[in-house]
Amino acid sequence: MNAFERYLSLWIALAMVAGIAIGTVAPGLVAAVAAAEFASVNLVVAVLIWAMVYPMMVGVDPRSLRDVVKQPKGLAITLVVNWLIKPFTMAALGVLFFEVVFADLIAPDDAQQYLAGLILLGAAPCTAMVFVWSQLTRGDESYTLLQVSVNDVVMVFAFAPIVAFLLGVTDIAVPWETLVLSVVLFVALPLAAGLWTRARLGSAARIESFQGRIKPWSMIGLIATVVILFGLQGQVILDRPMVIVLIAVPILLQSYGIFALAYAAAYALRVPHRIAAPCALIGTSNFFELAVAVAISLFGLNSGAALATVVGVLVEVPVMLSLVAFANRTRSRFRDAASSGPPAQ
Repeated sequence: MNAFERYLSLWIALAMVAGIAIGTVAPGLVAAVAAAEFASVNLVVAVLIWAMVYPMMVGVDPRSLRDVVKQPKGLAITLVVNWLIKPFTMAALGVLFFEVVFADLIAPDDAQQYLAGLILLGAAPCTAMVFVWSQLTRGDESYTLLQVSVNDVVMVFAFAPIVAFLLGVTDIAVPWETLVLSVVLFVALPLAAGLWTRARLGSAARIESFQGRIKPWSMIGLIATVVILFGLQGQVILDRPMVIVLIAVPILLQSYGIFALAYAAAYALRVPHRIAAPCALIGTSNFFELAVAVAISLFGLNSGAALATVVGVLVEVPVMLSLVAFANRTRSRFRDAASSGPPAQ
């Protein structure tokens, strides 16, 4: 993890502050960016989202799917947690906190928006950042790639139906055309472009070199998007700073709870630590770029749903680093500890 990635939470926090400042000092500029839309998709943000997603999709290797028979347990845990448990527990926590625990603190319409943002986070498992967490826990790189690849393939087909079902359950009108269009624009097409790029580059060395060159644009796109989002949300944040804290509560509970579930399942099924740690971290982490993109497409740049997904970005990195530290401290409890080397520092 380089210095920029290690302090990603700091850069995101600074981007939030910068967005609030720009929204206060130059509201006309922010309004002009918000007005640059076509078919409910903001053109400026669309470029930034592609900058975030495309480098990740270049890393998807469909040939790795053939290795699933070697260690099916880790993949099974990942798929069950990501697609049969995580979206629904996130929705349940959102309903619990925004419709019950925090009902007297948040307006009903705002609560539904924040709930929608949490659902989008819960239904989007992580991709590229998982490789960072895997490396820090001395994870099996090939198997991590397999897990990410399978999740990306499943995401293309499962993300829209799950989100639509959960949003419908929570009484939010679902614009199917916009939802499907968002998945096509920000998942299917970048995936196709990534596969085409891999085919053109050919060798693994060239692919790795290319990813290294374009990876910084992913973080730049993320930070620029956060600036825009918080520029539009600036006045709300200044008026109601506790909203950020309230949104973070269910996200924190979800993150630590999902990790505990997946990690315990891997331990019980005697999955080697080099697979168990990335397996649990994939289920815990979120593909927040996709969640932000779909929130913007569905509800708009200045929506509460978009704000909730961005709070997920801020919360995720420190949470994931704390879970990496826990995974390294508990390495010796797994049966492959003797051969996996000392914990990463």
